[in-house]
Amino acid sequence: MTDEMLGIILAGGQGTRLGKLTKDTAKPAVPFGGRYRIIDFTLSNCANSGVNTVGVITQYQPLELNAHIGNGASWGLDDSSGGVTVLQPYSSTEGEKFFEGTAHAIYQNIEYIDQHHPKYLLVLSGDHIYKMDYAAMLAYHKAKKAALTVGVIPVTKEEAKRFGMMNTDETDRIIEFEEKPVHPKSDKASMGIYIFNWPTLRDYLVKSYATDKSLEDFGKNVIPAYLTHNESVYAYAFEGYWRDVGTIQSLWQANMEFLSPHNRLNIGDQHWRIYSKAQVLPPMFLTATSQVNDAMIVDSCYVAGEINHSILSQRVSVGMGSRIVDSMIMPGATIGKNVVIDHALVGEDAIIGDDATVKGTTADIAVVGYHETVGVQQP
Repeated sequence: MTDEMLGIILAGGQGTRLGKLTKDTAKPAVPFGGRYRIIDFTLSNCANSGVNTVGVITQYQPLELNAHIGNGASWGLDDSSGGVTVLQPYSSTEGEKFFEGTAHAIYQNIEYIDQHHPKYLLVLSGDHIYKMDYAAMLAYHKAKKAALTVGVIPVTKEEAKRFGMMNTDETDRIIEFEEKPVHPKSDKASMGIYIFNWPTLRDYLVKSYATDKSLEDFGKNVIPAYLTHNESVYAYAFEGYWRDVGTIQSLWQANMEFLSPHNRLNIGDQHWRIYSKAQVLPPMFLTATSQVNDAMIVDSCYVAGEINHSILSQRVSVGMGSRIVDSMIMPGATIGKNVVIDHALVGEDAIIGDDATVKGTTADIAVVGYHETVGVQQP
């Protein structure tokens, strides 16, 4: 598929809804599930689907993301098969702002896309947790003779208020688009996954930015424009596990679901592996005082406390007498003695001092930011 479909991952969002966790890093670089970062799932889907040439568009705080992706070898997407190219933030000598929307980001990278002469452009988000075969979606796109295919997933009426909703006819052709409707006409929510016929999309974008610059965003502008011009736009139904982890609540929930043996993500599937940047780390160390129940503890952790239904990422240290419940602890965090952490997300390299309490609820998750200190006496 290398010469036929090019993948573009939009990984430049500031991620303001993740608050402290994205103050100094791009949202797709946020740790997930103990061993991974959010973008690993999209990159792994590309590798497993045979999409071997991928551009990653960055904008906000890209350094950690760039270091994580490198040349793409960890996902089998190195130069020998096509490769991953991290496309640097756009800057303009004419004072033009950064990317105004998803379609504008694609327009600013037309030169890169044209170098690969793709028939089809696969546009993806870098901040979703899921496993999906993009080759199957492309086969559907071809069978429908579509100009654009949109990945959709069923949601409840309440959830529809957060999504762009696709109304279709009996053939799954999209006939109407509703942006975050209060009273949705269907249950088909856009996943932010698109396959375009590249020559058609390119023509739309070039004409728009030569005139009124109206096509800034795929959901708000491009899909309605395609429908107005009677382009063949189809919905591709996805029925597997998918989570948008763009909020503190959704990120915590997805991590907790990751612990479940009945999780539909099935991370142990050897036929569809999720890859990440390889690290050589010593094994975890559990002391005689440690207690571990229904938890995930990865390499290079030191645990002297009690861990219940929680995830400890690499290089986490937990002191004697501490108790961690329903929480996700990101790499490098240091947790002192007699600490209570409950319903929380603790950022990378955070330090929680002795006897401190970090306690949230299911409806209000507690958050400790990257490098933040809690309960530590300042000299």
